[in-house]
Amino acid sequence: MSNSNELNSFLDDTFTTLERVIQEHHYEPAAHETGVVKFAGRGIALIEGLPGVKSEELIIFPGNIYGMVFNIDPEEVGVVMLSNSDDLEAGSTVTRIGKVMDVPVGEALLGRVVDPTARPLDNAGQFHTLERKPIEREAPAIMDREPVTVPLQTGLKVVDALIPIGRGQRELILGDRQTGKTAIALDAIINQKDKNVICVYCAIGQRSSSVAKLIEDLHRHKAMEHTIVVSTSGEDPPGMKFIAPYAATTMAEYFMEKGRDVLIVYDDLTNHAIAYRELSLLLRRPPGREAFPGDVFYIHSRLLERSTHLRKELGGGSLTALPIVATEAQNVAAYIPTNIISITDGQIYLSPDLFQKGILPAVDVGKSVSRVGGKTQLPVYRAVAGNLRLSYSQFEELEKFARFSTRLDEQTRKTLERGRRVREVLKQDQYKPLTVSEQIAVLLSVTEGVFDDLPVEKIEEAEQSVRSAVTEQLPHISEKIHSGSKLCDEDKKAIVEAAGSVIQR
Repeated sequence: MSNSNELNSFLDDTFTTLERVIQEHHYEPAAHETGVVKFAGRGIALIEGLPGVKSEELIIFPGNIYGMVFNIDPEEVGVVMLSNSDDLEAGSTVTRIGKVMDVPVGEALLGRVVDPTARPLDNAGQFHTLERKPIEREAPAIMDREPVTVPLQTGLKVVDALIPIGRGQRELILGDRQTGKTAIALDAIINQKDKNVICVYCAIGQRSSSVAKLIEDLHRHKAMEHTIVVSTSGEDPPGMKFIAPYAATTMAEYFMEKGRDVLIVYDDLTNHAIAYRELSLLLRRPPGREAFPGDVFYIHSRLLERSTHLRKELGGGSLTALPIVATEAQNVAAYIPTNIISITDGQIYLSPDLFQKGILPAVDVGKSVSRVGGKTQLPVYRAVAGNLRLSYSQFEELEKFARFSTRLDEQTRKTLERGRRVREVLKQDQYKPLTVSEQIAVLLSVTEGVFDDLPVEKIEEAEQSVRSAVTEQLPHISEKIHSGSKLCDEDKKAIVEAAGSVIQR
């Protein structure tokens, strides 16, 4: 009997609570705009309806397939697909989501491999972030920027000494296929270990095997801990390739706005331009030069302008961009390369001729330039390698003319011999970035003639001995170099004497 009373009492309380909730809750009708798929093709869809839709708004299709609004015409809306849409059919109903394309940002992304929509690709489980930010954001205003003054060391002698990069700079890496463009960017990422620099690598339409090898290299050199990899493969729809660099930049900007220094690599923007051309042609946008749409310059300028050095009042963070562009048959004057050369603050040009000769990294010093980096370079570089770029370029020209002459005067012969040793010193194996003090020791030795009497084939061995000697015997000078102080004549003399004593053994 008591159980029956308790049950009745429980039911009475439940019904009373439900009645109160129903009375207090006011239902309001909500309008949802829907449209109908008019045409579904590879990577795009045309939709009728959705009168209030906005540019770059997300649209959801049946089967949880997402698209982003690209074209808004009076009769139809052009949408680029962000996932495989082979099963999409004409007549399907679509719905507005009411927000633009955004991605999660935060510390949880470090060490992860994701696609441009931040879905994990590394089988390491889901991650949790507290913020989401749109992939398309305005670049910082001119008055919000500081001059680029701090160097970003890549660990490569030829870059740090002759084509220096500053934190907040945009330095283009360009060259033909298979000349080592990604290798330079990878070495720069590896060299940021323990330097408090966050790295973002964005693979745009790369082979999955190439990206997997790069991720393995990052893990092997313990560089994945400070890196985010955003990857799209060649099989992904063109819409995913198009949004990839913007999504990666938003992830990087989160750290920049927190006052951190960030390095982002876009590999490569040629594939990005091709994906944009494909989408534009499918959606019947008017083609221009080389069938690219007229605003292909704008898609890259609005991307790269987001890289900068912020004022101290805004945290003082920086975003350094290393965009990569592939040329064909060494044609630097092609449409996309010239576009991006005009946007960036300099370029590192990789020559296939140098690559075939085994001169790695295959940087053509004469065609490479850094329009900002010289002001960011440590004082010791300017003192040691100030004239090295000019003398090395002169040596390369002199070497070409020397092939046609059998009799050379003594001064020309000495210049050629010194130049060959400089070229040998500027060679560097991949995955072996050098500290500033090691680079300075070697560069000072070669410019002061320490290596002049050595055969060229023994330069590499001598270089290793010099690096070890200066690091071990002159730690106080090494600390002085790393602190950014200038070297006095006594310091230079001590380095040259230490190098000379090691070589004479």
